[in-house]
Amino acid sequence: MINGLHAIVFSPEADKVRAFYRDVLGMSSVDAGGGWLIFAMPPAELAVHPSEGNGHHELYLMCDDIHATLAELAAKGVEAVRGVSDQGWGLLSAIRLPDGSELAIYQPRHPTPPRS
Repeated sequence: MINGLHAIVFSPEADKVRAFYRDVLGMSSVDAGGGWLIFAMPPAELAVHPSEGNGHHELYLMCDDIHATLAELAAKGVEAVRGVSDQGWGLLSAIRLPDGSELAIYQPRHPTPPRS
């Protein structure tokens, strides 16, 4: 029934953030018209966590080795806005996007569900 996940990043500087995903993170894309890039994503997973009050949604990039990934991104001029912290379920950090916002990145320790 469900065949994928479409995530959206809203930014006041969408062109700069699109260029970052394309040029710095190396994500392939298609032009949906007028420079509106739609990026291919690696396999994804979805978790549902309990919340007090209203729910919200978060977006995290996943990697196999957070220290190597952050070093590779630093070599491309990407700022890590938080040091790596051990959350038990994984190693967590965040990088700065060109619009000044943060994007979480983590190395999971939990089992990964099989891909269909």
